[in-house]
Amino acid sequence: MTERAPLPYDFMPQVPAFTVESNDVADGQQMRDAQVFNSFGMSGQNISPHLRWHGFPAETRSFSVTCYDPDAPTGSGFWHWVLIDVPVSVTELPSGAASGEASGLPPGSFCVRNDYGSKDFGGAAPPAGDPPHRYVFAVHAVDSEKLGIDSSVSPAVAGFNLRFHTIARGLLIPVFGH
Repeated sequence: MTERAPLPYDFMPQVPAFTVESNDVADGQQMRDAQVFNSFGMSGQNISPHLRWHGFPAETRSFSVTCYDPDAPTGSGFWHWVLIDVPVSVTELPSGAASGEASGLPPGSFCVRNDYGSKDFGGAAPPAGDPPHRYVFAVHAVDSEKLGIDSSVSPAVAGFNLRFHTIARGLLIPVFGH
Protein backbone atom coordinates (compact mmCIF):
# COMPACT_ATOMS: atom_id res chain seq x y z
CA MET A 1 0.00 0.00 0.00
CA THR A 2 1.80 3.10 -1.18
CA GLU A 3 -1.00 5.61 -1.17
CA ARG A 4 -3.15 6.27 1.88
CA ALA A 5 -6.93 6.09 1.67
CA PRO A 6 -8.72 9.36 2.40
CA LEU A 7 -10.37 9.88 5.76
CA PRO A 8 -14.16 9.49 5.72
CA TYR A 9 -14.66 13.08 6.86
CA ASP A 10 -12.80 14.42 3.81
CA PHE A 11 -16.07 13.83 1.91
CA MET A 12 -18.39 15.43 4.46
CA PRO A 13 -19.31 19.08 4.87
CA GLN A 14 -16.68 20.84 6.96
CA VAL A 15 -17.62 21.43 10.59
CA PRO A 16 -15.68 23.10 13.42
CA ALA A 17 -13.13 20.96 15.24
CA PHE A 18 -12.75 20.39 18.97
CA THR A 19 -10.23 18.54 21.12
CA VAL A 20 -10.23 14.78 21.80
CA GLU A 21 -7.63 13.35 24.19
CA SER A 22 -6.89 9.95 25.68
CA ASN A 23 -4.83 8.32 28.42
CA ASP A 24 -4.62 5.18 26.24
CA VAL A 25 -3.95 6.23 22.63
CA ALA A 26 -2.10 9.17 21.06
CA ASP A 27 -2.35 10.86 17.68
CA GLY A 28 0.06 9.24 15.20
CA GLN A 29 1.41 6.78 17.79
CA GLN A 30 1.30 2.96 17.82
CA MET A 31 -1.60 1.61 19.87
CA ARG A 32 -0.83 -0.81 22.66
CA ASP A 33 -2.01 -4.41 22.93
CA ALA A 34 -4.98 -3.23 25.03
CA GLN A 35 -6.67 -1.79 21.90
CA VAL A 36 -5.85 -4.77 19.64
CA PHE A 37 -8.50 -7.33 18.66
CA ASN A 38 -8.43 -10.76 20.31
CA SER A 39 -9.21 -12.88 17.23
CA PHE A 40 -8.33 -12.89 13.48
CA GLY A 41 -4.86 -14.12 14.47
CA MET A 42 -4.43 -11.31 17.00
CA SER A 43 -4.02 -11.74 20.75
CA GLY A 44 -4.94 -8.30 22.05
CA GLN A 45 -7.16 -7.34 24.94
CA ASN A 46 -9.87 -5.61 22.85
CA ILE A 47 -10.40 -2.78 25.36
CA SER A 48 -12.04 0.43 24.19
CA PRO A 49 -9.72 3.35 24.95
CA HIS A 50 -10.27 6.13 27.45
CA LEU A 51 -11.46 9.27 25.63
CA ARG A 52 -12.25 12.80 26.82
CA TRP A 53 -13.24 15.86 24.83
CA HIS A 54 -13.75 19.59 25.20
CA GLY A 55 -14.23 22.75 23.14
CA PHE A 56 -17.42 21.62 21.38
CA PRO A 57 -20.20 24.12 20.50
CA ALA A 58 -22.70 25.22 23.14
CA GLU A 59 -25.50 24.04 20.81
CA THR A 60 -24.40 20.40 21.20
CA ARG A 61 -27.25 18.16 22.45
CA SER A 62 -25.47 14.74 22.42
CA PHE A 63 -22.37 12.98 21.14
CA SER A 64 -21.54 9.96 19.01
CA VAL A 65 -18.17 8.20 19.10
CA THR A 66 -16.82 6.21 16.17
CA CYS A 67 -13.63 4.39 15.23
CA TYR A 68 -12.89 3.69 11.57
CA ASP A 69 -9.91 2.15 9.74
CA PRO A 70 -9.70 3.73 6.27
CA ASP A 71 -6.66 1.56 5.45
CA ALA A 72 -8.42 -1.83 5.77
CA PRO A 73 -8.02 -3.87 2.56
CA THR A 74 -11.77 -4.05 1.92
CA GLY A 75 -12.58 -1.28 -0.54
CA SER A 76 -14.89 0.19 2.09
CA GLY A 77 -12.68 0.54 5.17
CA PHE A 78 -13.62 -1.08 8.48
CA TRP A 79 -15.85 0.21 11.30
CA HIS A 80 -14.44 -0.77 14.72
CA TRP A 81 -16.84 1.18 16.92
CA VAL A 82 -20.08 3.17 16.55
CA LEU A 83 -21.49 4.60 19.79
CA ILE A 84 -24.69 6.66 19.56
CA ASP A 85 -26.71 9.00 21.81
CA VAL A 86 -24.07 9.82 24.44
CA PRO A 87 -25.67 12.45 26.71
CA VAL A 88 -24.26 15.98 26.37
CA SER A 89 -23.33 15.89 30.07
CA VAL A 90 -20.79 13.09 29.35
CA THR A 91 -17.43 14.34 28.10
CA GLU A 92 -15.28 11.36 29.05
CA LEU A 93 -15.44 7.59 28.60
CA PRO A 94 -13.26 5.34 30.78
CA SER A 95 -11.10 2.56 29.34
CA GLY A 96 -13.25 -0.48 28.63
CA ALA A 97 -16.59 1.41 28.60
CA ALA A 98 -17.56 -0.20 25.27
CA SER A 99 -15.81 -3.54 25.69
CA GLY A 100 -17.62 -6.88 25.85
CA GLU A 101 -21.12 -6.27 27.19
CA ALA A 102 -20.41 -2.51 27.14
CA SER A 103 -21.71 -2.16 30.69
CA GLY A 104 -19.66 1.03 31.19
CA LEU A 105 -21.60 3.07 28.64
CA PRO A 106 -23.52 6.16 29.75
CA PRO A 107 -27.27 5.61 30.29
CA GLY A 108 -29.25 5.96 27.06
CA SER A 109 -26.28 5.40 24.76
CA PHE A 110 -25.78 2.27 22.68
CA CYS A 111 -23.42 0.69 20.17
CA VAL A 112 -24.36 -0.12 16.59
CA ARG A 113 -22.95 -3.33 15.11
CA ASN A 114 -19.31 -2.92 14.08
CA ASP A 115 -17.78 -4.65 11.05
CA TYR A 116 -16.80 -7.63 13.23
CA GLY A 117 -20.54 -8.12 13.76
CA SER A 118 -20.72 -7.21 17.47
CA LYS A 119 -22.21 -4.21 19.23
CA ASP A 120 -19.11 -3.05 21.09
CA PHE A 121 -15.55 -1.86 20.46
CA GLY A 122 -13.53 -4.13 18.19
CA GLY A 123 -9.79 -3.55 18.34
CA ALA A 124 -7.14 -3.23 15.64
CA ALA A 125 -6.37 -6.28 13.48
CA PRO A 126 -4.57 -5.22 10.29
CA PRO A 127 -3.07 -7.94 8.09
CA ALA A 128 0.53 -8.83 8.95
CA GLY A 129 2.94 -7.00 6.66
CA ASP A 130 0.62 -4.07 5.91
CA PRO A 131 1.98 -0.62 6.73
CA PRO A 132 0.50 0.62 10.02
CA HIS A 133 -3.21 1.33 9.68
CA ARG A 134 -4.81 4.54 10.95
CA TYR A 135 -7.63 4.24 13.48
CA VAL A 136 -9.79 7.36 13.28
CA PHE A 137 -11.46 7.91 16.65
CA ALA A 138 -14.06 10.64 16.10
CA VAL A 139 -16.29 12.33 18.64
CA HIS A 140 -19.22 13.93 16.85
CA ALA A 141 -21.09 16.82 18.49
CA VAL A 142 -24.72 16.23 17.50
CA ASP A 143 -27.55 18.79 17.25
CA SER A 144 -30.19 16.55 18.88
CA GLU A 145 -30.44 14.45 22.05
CA LYS A 146 -31.27 11.33 20.02
CA LEU A 147 -30.00 10.54 16.54
CA GLY A 148 -33.27 8.76 15.69
CA ILE A 149 -31.82 5.30 14.97
CA ASP A 150 -31.54 2.10 16.98
CA SER A 151 -28.82 -0.51 17.41
CA SER A 152 -30.08 -2.62 14.49
CA VAL A 153 -28.77 -0.23 11.81
CA SER A 154 -25.49 -0.67 9.96
CA PRO A 155 -22.51 1.63 10.51
CA ALA A 156 -23.27 3.17 7.10
CA VAL A 157 -26.81 4.12 8.18
CA ALA A 158 -25.45 5.57 11.43
CA GLY A 159 -22.91 7.54 9.41
CA PHE A 160 -25.63 8.78 7.06
CA ASN A 161 -27.57 10.16 10.04
CA LEU A 162 -24.42 11.65 11.57
CA ARG A 163 -23.70 13.41 8.27
CA PHE A 164 -26.86 15.51 8.72
CA HIS A 165 -26.67 16.08 12.50
CA THR A 166 -22.96 16.65 13.26
CA ILE A 167 -22.24 20.28 14.13
CA ALA A 168 -18.58 19.78 15.16
CA ARG A 169 -16.10 16.90 15.28
CA GLY A 170 -12.94 16.04 17.17
CA LEU A 171 -10.46 13.47 15.86
CA LEU A 172 -7.71 11.38 17.42
CA ILE A 173 -5.83 9.11 15.00
CA PRO A 174 -3.41 6.52 16.45
CA VAL A 175 -1.93 3.75 14.29
CA PHE A 176 -1.29 0.02 14.57
CA GLY A 177 0.80 -2.37 12.52
CA HIS A 178 2.67 -5.59 13.08
